[in-house]
Amino acid sequence: MSLDPLAHQDAAAPRWLSIVGVGEDGIDGLSAAARAIIADAEFVFGGKRHLALVGALVRGVARPWPSPLTVDAVLAQRGRRVCVLASGDPFWHGIGALLARHVAAEEIVALPAPSAFSLAAARLGWAMQETTLLSLHARAVDLLCRHLQPGAQVLALTSDGSAPAAIARLLSESGFGSSRLTVMEALGGPRERIRTCAARDFGEAEVDPLNTIAIEVVAEPGARVIPRAAGLPDALFEHDGQITKREIRAVTLSALAPRRGEMLWDVGAGAGSITIEWLLADPSMQAVAIEARADRVARIWRNAAALGVGPAVREGTAPAALRGLSTPDAVFIGGGASDPGVLDAAIAALRAGGRLVVNAVTLKTEALLIARHAAAGGELTRLSVARAKPLGATTAWQPALPVTQWLWVKP
Repeated sequence: MSLDPLAHQDAAAPRWLSIVGVGEDGIDGLSAAARAIIADAEFVFGGKRHLALVGALVRGVARPWPSPLTVDAVLAQRGRRVCVLASGDPFWHGIGALLARHVAAEEIVALPAPSAFSLAAARLGWAMQETTLLSLHARAVDLLCRHLQPGAQVLALTSDGSAPAAIARLLSESGFGSSRLTVMEALGGPRERIRTCAARDFGEAEVDPLNTIAIEVVAEPGARVIPRAAGLPDALFEHDGQITKREIRAVTLSALAPRRGEMLWDVGAGAGSITIEWLLADPSMQAVAIEARADRVARIWRNAAALGVGPAVREGTAPAALRGLSTPDAVFIGGGASDPGVLDAAIAALRAGGRLVVNAVTLKTEALLIARHAAAGGELTRLSVARAKPLGATTAWQPALPVTQWLWVKP
């Protein structure tokens, strides 16, 4: 393979697509190779801001991105000399990763520029490998919540001038108001501006939509810190009593055995605690919470926002509500397992090697699980938890309802 970034052809495949990272310094920040690629392109795609920054170099047809964004117009020019402009590093929350889903690496020349994360870390003197890097571009600022750990350093990209104030409010309301908040605007260009204050003191200052936020997390007493282990305190969830309790939840998540990138169906989700903790296991995790009651669906959304995750939620009753969902790697049934067709629908949908975990508290559902275990195998476990609580002038054990759990792995 040729190492020359200007070589659009090699022995394996034509390199018709070039992706060039552009900073706020525009042409001045581009290498000679990047300038030549832009000038040589028959078509140059990019945002209006990017096209304006390098407009003096463009000789071909300038094509701004449509809204909503699609790369169909780029793919339609396959085989022509096409250049796509990107912000900074095209493969760091950028257009490069999207294009690479449709175009082989052997057909691409990529010339990245420093990302906003790199520029921000350089301004602050932060080690990037010790920093949480997060994109909040067109996403809820609540996604920060899971990363607010004492002493953590967080860099977050936003695309909205109102986001820094929203982040400051979130920090203050969650017990992190003393955190040091640095707002960096238009990094790397002539409009660059950097301001620092405590989160609680930020107010409603005007901020450029192109901004990066740095947070040095300080947790005040009583701050809402989300533990890293499974089995979060029940108090972190809003619920009406329909929740898999902490100790049972920890055992249930262990049985579900989340692995990177897997999909969970949480049937009869209640407060959504299993869904939420599944998603907290890794940023790549996916989950659908299925819940029949509208008030509980709303509660799942509130709990998910408070704990910084974004599940899919479907209102409806299984098995009908399961139709059309992506194939699950794991299914948890916390309610409704004895309803007609629910277990069979879950088993049929589960991929080979997937895990099914069902918790029962009623005798009817327990009898069903015992019968299924006898017929299909798996693991049957009886879980019992008791808590010490006041009883008159003394203290006694108060047992919770015992739970029978069936774990089955699909052959």
